Amino acid sequence: MHRTNSLLTELKKNKMLFLMLIPAVLYFIIFSYLPMGGIIVAFKYFEFDKGIFGSPWVGFKNFAFFFQSGQAWLLTKNTILYNLAFIAAGMAVQVGVAILFSELKGRHIKKMMQSSLLLPYFISWVVVGSFVFGIFNYEFGSLNTLLKGWGMSPVDVYGNPSIWFFIIVGFYLWKLVGYGSIVYLAAIMGINPELYESADLDGANIFQKIRHITLPLLKTTIIIMILLQVGGILRGNFDMFYQLVGNNSLLFNQTDVIDTFVFRALNQQGLDLGMPAAVGLYQSAVGFIIIVSLNALIKKINPDYALF
Repeated sequence: MHRTNSLLTELKKNKMLFLMLIPAVLYFIIFSYLPMGGIIVAFKYFEFDKGIFGSPWVGFKNFAFFFQSGQAWLLTKNTILYNLAFIAAGMAVQVGVAILFSELKGRHIKKMMQSSLLLPYFISWVVVGSFVFGIFNYEFGSLNTLLKGWGMSPVDVYGNPSIWFFIIVGFYLWKLVGYGSIVYLAAIMGINPELYESADLDGANIFQKIRHITLPLLKTTIIIMILLQVGGILRGNFDMFYQLVGNNSLLFNQTDVIDTFVFRALNQQGLDLGMPAAVGLYQSAVGFIIIVSLNALIKKINPDYALF
């Protein structure tokens, strides 16, 4: 009874805030929670005329094509390693860019740099894939054209799998670093300026202020952002991998992730929809275990940094 009265009091006190919250709540209910019922497709042989609940039950048979393909471990490893690289490199570069923006004094220079770094985020991966092909194509790519002009031998980038890890991570950073730095820049703008003023009075230089004020106060934001990204560590950026690599089988061992493998299998073999649903369930389940485990570890070290 007491809890009910407290809830009603809170609703009356902040009714406008709760009204503003309704669209976000409805969005997640409709597009995130209600579709969870579709998980059952992973355990069925889906037939369009019978629908989700009328399709015959096949149990764990839908998981077999992925784990019996001989590629399950390689795909899982590639997906995790790429996402770890994206998280680590992205966090380092985004924090660095945010600190750089916060220290720039020229208003026009700051706006120009922010716009130039944010612009790639709005470019489709289809267009980026065309850029990459135009740069690295063996016959007429700009890289090999330049090398030939200097009297050097052309490089077969699309036939050299070992360098594609760095190419993919590099273009990921180029496209997303500007957008990702906004969160860290907002956190820096929220730091009490009196701390920097006190440091100036003590004779601290810019690097000392960054090391002893900015970075320590960004720690909570950094950890939260890492935790949020770790939750999707088993989900590859399908648009990026597919558009940059395409169907070049020479690069599959180095660049193939779970999402691209399932897409090709669905196209080439005409697999039942229950099979990609099973792989999606596998990705979600492992991602859930990882985020819960990591959050529990952080909670033991410092509860203030945990998500829940």
